[in-house]
Amino acid sequence: MVVLLVALWEGYRAAALALGNTWPGSSVNLPIRVTGSGNAQTFPHLWEIVTALGRPYRGGGETLGSFLASGVAYTLREVAVGFVLGVVFGFLLGVLFCHSRVAEKGLMPYVVASQVIPFIAFAPILVVVFNQIDALPVWSGVAVLSMYLVFFPVTLNTVRGLRSTPATAEELMRSYAVSWWTRLWKLRVPAAVPYLFVGMKIGATAAVVGAIVGEISAPSSAGIGGAIFAFGRVTNNAVQLFATTFVAGLVGITAYLVVVGLERVTMRYYDGPAGQR
Repeated sequence: MVVLLVALWEGYRAAALALGNTWPGSSVNLPIRVTGSGNAQTFPHLWEIVTALGRPYRGGGETLGSFLASGVAYTLREVAVGFVLGVVFGFLLGVLFCHSRVAEKGLMPYVVASQVIPFIAFAPILVVVFNQIDALPVWSGVAVLSMYLVFFPVTLNTVRGLRSTPATAEELMRSYAVSWWTRLWKLRVPAAVPYLFVGMKIGATAAVVGAIVGEISAPSSAGIGGAIFAFGRVTNNAVQLFATTFVAGLVGITAYLVVVGLERVTMRYYDGPAGQR
C-alpha cells in the first residue's frame, strides 16, 4: 500500500510536469499545480517532505521535526482527553437508549441532528466559549470538540451491541429473576464489547480530526492544527506545510493503532457474555 501511494504521488508529479499542469489534450489546469524543484514548489517530492523534518526550522537551531514533536504532544493530550470523554459519554448514552425506549425516541433524533451541523461552523464558537472559563485549561474547548466527534459512533455501536444478545440468554436470566443491572453487566455489556471497539476505532481518528480543527479555530497557535494554519499562510515554502500534514496523518494512524492494540489484548481474554460460555 505504501509503495502504491508513493508511486501515485511521484507519478502525478511527473505527469503534471510533462503536461504543463493541464489535462491531456486540453487547456484545463490540473487540481494541484506542480512546479520545479526549490523552496517555492507547490507539489514537492516525498523524500523532500521527509528530509524537511530534519532541517532547521525558520533558519534557527531547532529542526522542523523537533518543533512538530512538541505540537504532537500538545495535540495528543487533547485527543486523549476528548477520546476518553467521548467513549464514556457515548457508552452511557447507549446504555440509556437500550434501557429506555422513551429516551431513545426522544433523544436519538437530536443526537443524529447534532452530527448534521457543519462541524467547522461551530468549532470556533465552542473553543472561544471554553477559553473564557478560567477554571479550565486553554485546550479544554478543543478536547470537547474531539469528544463531540467520538461519542456518536460509540453511542450507535453500543446500542447495537447491547441489543445483540441472544433471546434465549435473555429469557434464561429473566426466568431466574435476574435484575436489569446484573443482566446489563453479565450479559449485555460483554456482548457489546466487539461492537464498542468498532465505534472506538472510528472515534480514534475522528478525535484527531476534531483536535486539529479545534486548534486551527483557537486563538493559540499550539498543536499540529496551529502549525498547519501557520504554514498554510506562508506561500513561499509548501514543503513545511506538506511535512506538517504528513505528521498529522501519522498522529491519526497512531491513534487508530493504539485502539487496535487495545482491542487485540482485550479480545484475547474475551469469552463472551454469560449464557454463551
